[in-house]
Amino acid sequence: MGDVQKDVGPECSQDQFFNPILTMGYQMGAILVLSHAFQLSLKFIPGPIAQILAGFVLGPSGISNIEGIKKFFFQAFATNYYETMAMYARILIMFLIGLEFDSPYLMRNFKRASVISLCGCVTSTIFAFAITRFLYEETSAEGNHFLMTCMIAVVLSNSGSPLVIRLAADLRFANTDVGRLAISSALIGDLYAVGLTIIISRHKKEKSKTWVSDGFIALITIVTVIVANIYLTKFMNKRNRNKKYLSNFEVCFLLVIVFAGAMGVESIGYSSIYACFFFGLFFPRGGKTMRTLLIKLTYIIHNFIFPIYFGYSGFKADLSVVYKHTWRITIIVLVIVLSIGGKITGTLAACHYLKTPLNEGVLLASLLNLKCHADLVAMTVGQHNAMVTSQTFFSLMICSVVISSLISGPLIAFLVRRESDTLGYKHVTLELQDPDSELRILACVHSPRPVSTMVGLIATSRGSENVPITPYLMHLIELPSKNKTNKKKYPRDENEELMEEEEDYGGNDVVEINEAVDDFTAETGVMIHQVKMVAPFTSMYEDVCEFAEEVRASIIILPFHKHQRIDGKMESDKVGIRTTNQKLLQHAQCSVAILVDRGHTAGALKASGSESLQNVVTLFFGGPDDREALGFSTRMGSHHHINLTVIRFHSATSRDQNVELNVARKEDDVLMAISDYEKENEIDNTVLSDFYNRYVTSGRVGYIEKHVDNGAETSSYLKDIWEMYTMFIVGKGGRRQSTITTGLNDWEECPELGTVGDLLASSDFDESGSVLVIQQHSCKNDDDNDVDDKDVDSYDVT
Repeated sequence: MGDVQKDVGPECSQDQFFNPILTMGYQMGAILVLSHAFQLSLKFIPGPIAQILAGFVLGPSGISNIEGIKKFFFQAFATNYYETMAMYARILIMFLIGLEFDSPYLMRNFKRASVISLCGCVTSTIFAFAITRFLYEETSAEGNHFLMTCMIAVVLSNSGSPLVIRLAADLRFANTDVGRLAISSALIGDLYAVGLTIIISRHKKEKSKTWVSDGFIALITIVTVIVANIYLTKFMNKRNRNKKYLSNFEVCFLLVIVFAGAMGVESIGYSSIYACFFFGLFFPRGGKTMRTLLIKLTYIIHNFIFPIYFGYSGFKADLSVVYKHTWRITIIVLVIVLSIGGKITGTLAACHYLKTPLNEGVLLASLLNLKCHADLVAMTVGQHNAMVTSQTFFSLMICSVVISSLISGPLIAFLVRRESDTLGYKHVTLELQDPDSELRILACVHSPRPVSTMVGLIATSRGSENVPITPYLMHLIELPSKNKTNKKKYPRDENEELMEEEEDYGGNDVVEINEAVDDFTAETGVMIHQVKMVAPFTSMYEDVCEFAEEVRASIIILPFHKHQRIDGKMESDKVGIRTTNQKLLQHAQCSVAILVDRGHTAGALKASGSESLQNVVTLFFGGPDDREALGFSTRMGSHHHINLTVIRFHSATSRDQNVELNVARKEDDVLMAISDYEKENEIDNTVLSDFYNRYVTSGRVGYIEKHVDNGAETSSYLKDIWEMYTMFIVGKGGRRQSTITTGLNDWEECPELGTVGDLLASSDFDESGSVLVIQQHSCKNDDDNDVDDKDVDSYDVT
């Protein structure tokens, strides 16, 4: 840089100060354009890989090898600016990863993730020791053998967690067990690589400074930033109680603290990669501060920083080192083969030990072979330290890193498409789920009215406190007619302008919903992921179904289209709400429940702060919907504030089962119906027998058998017990007719609730508890959707 300034005047020298900014702007624009072009033309290349490829083509390995373009894109004095911008990008990326990271999953699966990650890392490190001497001699390197081994080990063992996360999201399997395990393992692999990078960087320190003292200072810096964020977040949440989001100044102030902490760690000589991750990981969950940071950072990072950062990774590769010496291609191939081989060997060995399927092991190994993060940092640190002097070595390693990711990306896309049956959305009914397994709920609201009951239902549905739960609350807002062509979904596609425009979508309802969710999170410690969906009622169900599949929801809970007035009567809301519920019952690929909220439950289903015991009853008449309701109730019955009672209804007369069938049909149809009924009845008996032995005999759940003769007796019995329970849970029961419900649907108003659900939601039960009507998803319904769509018109309300 000094030689350049020697031949130019002051004005030209001043222009050079601004040239790096202009040059980076041109590069960013070119990378974005090229990456989109590759994505459109090469469908098999995932988005992040297309961005790396765009940087690779634009860089010195591609068109920048032309002398004129090289002078424009590669200015000697701009190198430091590029590295600085890359460091700033890493700070934001790792901070966002920490904010979004599913730490409860890692805690539950730490052994699996660590074994898979470390086996691949250790195997790769062994390979690094094996080829160090060969690479040392072939690249004419000078300096410390051990440091070169560490750098090679970083290249072979590192897993680029940002690239893994982004690729899993783009291929829509980030919420699967394989996706979450890969992300957790990649982060552990990053930690391993960062440890090796620290070993490399420590060699430039003076002997008077010890590892312990510097490490202690770095730890104090990290803890100080985490504590400062906790107190600042609490202050800002209280200060902005009546606001939807933080101001831009407050967000910038928080980010300045994060940047200051990261730069402090960097100045000591340690990598800030994991410091920034911990800043986000320990950032207080819930509240307007967290919500605002997620919205702002998600849009900026996913749409701008990620493409540019991945593109710059490809931009750094320079294959010109092999043009004059083609034998160096052998070195690149060797490093790539050992990198892939080390990951496959170690990961498959770990998967065999953990009894993980072979196809999942191959996909995990390919994902963990993605690079672009700590390995590039290690190469940069190694060059700056000059403990190993060989520009050829560093160039070949960077080329190996980039080409390895370019190879792994399409391979992963192919494996994901091939394993679509395994990785695709496969709903497991609540009837078949283990009550101690993770529960993923999508609760929807159109207004703040049912939010208190919804969050209370979420709190109790997890059962015992050690059962994992991943709840989502979706605020559904009707898109005004004039804007129906501009459907918006939050928070994934929200930017600065949309936040300002948001006043037109949701209004003050957003503030009330946020407050209810924040209070719930503060009381229970359960993080509810909030999403806002703005769409016309005609297509709203499609967006809900798509999101439910994306997050792998086990059940969708919808609000009833009527709400209770002050006088206790039920009043209808918009007709579009009911239409959306009906279409979701038909098209959703998971179980669907409709909540009739009568207000009692909002105060009844309280969290850990309450000592009250609430009475909940499940009405069991038989059939798949009732078994699904029983499965959901089983989870609630394990909650220490819920006193669950199951009432099974039997026919009072000892009639033949054939009487309950429609004998007007053909004889073959009657025989088939008899067979189906007997099969369903046998399943009901088996499920209830198992339920009785596990929960009733132990005294955890109450059980009553009620014999009735017809629908009138059933209705009379329900009226006798309506004051005893704060919530009634019942299956929709639309696939089975029974004499004990005969006559209940003579004045049916809401067929989407089923016979018994419609009765409990009627004006005769206005003073009773809330009602939860559950429908079990059945693949049989998928074939009948076209027919069912025609029946929606028959549900129109006045």
